Amino acid sequence: MPKFINPPTLMKPTAGFSQGVIHGANARRLILSGQVGQKADGTLLEGIKAQTEQVFDNIYALIEAAGMKPTDLVKIVTYTTVPEEIGAIREVRQRRLNGHEPASTFVVVPRLANPKYLIEIEGEAISEG
Repeated sequence: MPKFINPPTLMKPTAGFSQGVIHGANARRLILSGQVGQKADGTLLEGIKAQTEQVFDNIYALIEAAGMKPTDLVKIVTYTTVPEEIGAIREVRQRRLNGHEPASTFVVVPRLANPKYLIEIEGEAISEG
C-alpha cells in the first residue's frame, strides 16, 4: 500500500497532490512531485540560482522525511523556462548532488504552473528495505 507524504518542511500542496509517495516491501520507492523554488511558508525565491537551491532543499527534505538518503535519488527530471540559464542550473545541481549521478532529463518549457517559477524538478528515490 503506498504511503503519501507531505512533510511540514515543504509548502502544503494546494491542488490535490502529495509531495511524495513511498511504496514497496523489500525496496522502498519514493516518487517526488515536482519541486519549485518556494519555501514552506510560500515565499518564492527570486532568480534561477536561488530557486534551484530551494528546489534541492525541498527534494532533500522530502527524501529525509521518507527516511531515505540523498544518494537514494535515482532519477530527476528538470523543467526550466529559462534556457539561457542552463549553465547556472547545472552548476547548482552538480554542487548539490555532490558527485551523485542519478539518471537525469532536462526539459525546456514555455512556462510552469506559476509564471514566476523558473525551474521545477521531479524525481524518484529507491532504498533497500
